[in-house]
Amino acid sequence: MKKYIKIFIMLIIILIVVILLFGVVKIQNIILKKIYPLKYQNEVEKYSEEYGLDELLVYSIIKAESNFETNITSSSGACGLMQLMENTAKETAQKIGLEYTTKEILYEPEINIMLGTKYFSELLKYYNNIYLALTAYNAGLGNVEKWIEEEIIRDDRNRYRKHTI
Repeated sequence: MKKYIKIFIMLIIILIVVILLFGVVKIQNIILKKIYPLKYQNEVEKYSEEYGLDELLVYSIIKAESNFETNITSSSGACGLMQLMENTAKETAQKIGLEYTTKEILYEPEINIMLGTKYFSELLKYYNNIYLALTAYNAGLGNVEKWIEEEIIRDDRNRYRKHTI
């Protein structure tokens, strides 16, 4: 009889541990979804696939650039979710045949994500190096080129670059 009681107590302990673990996982997932939301999922999926980018990388760029705020403008004038500069957005829109009317379209999530993913994919092709592409996306292509020239950052272009923008 003592043997069955011990087995029963062990099963109850295992059950409690399993319930606690699954409860913690659910709480952790809820917290992670609040910190790292997957907003604009349709747009991110569509344009990530179209331009050959990892969806999670695009979400990371949006999180870092705007924290998923659509109507945000930086002190340097970058607009929207992916924080695009107007000239960059105009050039990118022209390349894909999108009519660029006013700066206000950069606050539309679909257009901003479309232009931002296209531009980032071009930077990735240009550098063939994710670190340089991310740096150029955030700080500007001109700044990265200057930093490479001044040897502030490593010049991997000859080894990695395959295309031009």
